[in-house]
Amino acid sequence: MDTLTRRKFIQMTGAGAIAAAAHTLSIEEIANAAISRPLPLGTPILVVVTLYGGNDGLNTVVPYQDSVYQSLRPQLAYKESQVLPIGEGLALNGAMSGFKSLWDMNQLAIVRGVGYPNSDRSHFSSMAIWQSASLTASNTGWLGRWVETQKEDPLLAIGLGSVLPPLLAGNRRSGSVLPLGGLKVPTGSLASDCAKLSMNSPSDDRLTAMAARTMRNLFEVSAEVTPILKDPAPPANDLPTVVGGNAGGDSNLSAQLEIVAKLIAAGSPTRVWSVSLGGFDTHADENTAQSALLGAVSGSISKFMSQMRSTNRSKDVTVLVYSEFGRRVRANASQGTDHGTSGPVFLLGERVKGGFYGEQPSLQKLKDDDLAVTTDFRDIYAVLLEKVLITSKERVLGKWGSRLELIN
Repeated sequence: MDTLTRRKFIQMTGAGAIAAAAHTLSIEEIANAAISRPLPLGTPILVVVTLYGGNDGLNTVVPYQDSVYQSLRPQLAYKESQVLPIGEGLALNGAMSGFKSLWDMNQLAIVRGVGYPNSDRSHFSSMAIWQSASLTASNTGWLGRWVETQKEDPLLAIGLGSVLPPLLAGNRRSGSVLPLGGLKVPTGSLASDCAKLSMNSPSDDRLTAMAARTMRNLFEVSAEVTPILKDPAPPANDLPTVVGGNAGGDSNLSAQLEIVAKLIAAGSPTRVWSVSLGGFDTHADENTAQSALLGAVSGSISKFMSQMRSTNRSKDVTVLVYSEFGRRVRANASQGTDHGTSGPVFLLGERVKGGFYGEQPSLQKLKDDDLAVTTDFRDIYAVLLEKVLITSKERVLGKWGSRLELIN
């Protein structure tokens, strides 16, 4: 290794900055950890589902009996025959039969009118606020700050995909990334060289040491997960069947949750999983596009929950589903909707106290022609921190004094 020094490697790749942000894991690493140090049964697990683009809450949890809803969306409003009534004049989008089944099992909580003060209709600004849990859009994510309250472990919080989601970014330590296509680590002489680069050295500065540690973690995790992904996923035996297969269909979200289901069932020592689905920026032809997306969300998550029920982890898992904002109340000229303010948030799981929470925003008392925010999103984060992640909400949210009684 005469021609490639550790310092030169750091300078060439910029790995020092990257190391502070995220570890990139492989299935092999996670699988080995599941075998060598499985998560104890009964340890709560949080699965966060981010719907990018701004999901239209009014056509997700539908006030189908409200005449104002019908009049402001003459072409977009759903009729009673098209939705799944759940009480209080509200219904789920007709594509969400999986969520309706979970609602009937009392395992789905719907928090209404969720948002934050002085709503920002920018995708980037609003998502930054939601993922940081800060109205000033902090450079750390709320779950990244939680990671920093815990013992260091690259498998503690994992986002599926090629890029670390901002909600897992910490200041000193962050969550990790698991690429959907799998991580191919070096082999042969290159692997030997990388192993030398990852060795501890007392002369390392802080960034070099972090980069070396990240590389060590990468190789450790890469030895653990591939066998698990080669195994079949937990069965979803209690779902209805359609043409010989489980109902729900496939989507990128389904593929992500399939991996999460395998790794949870195998005992991965991971407390937080982050998955996502995009496409909710429905400025035109909304009903067709959104229904397909909501069907994918409902089918994928209901299948995932069924898979959990076939394992010994079903009581451990809580799922959060949110989007950065809702949509405008009035339809636009393209039979879509534009960026809005508040919308519903979903929590699912056997420990969830099913039902409605928060006040339904009135369509007769719009704020600047938009829905009012009746529930602050940090109220939901607070209960997840304390009831699922077993951490004082103040350690992550600061002096936040409110939470909802959503979870047993």
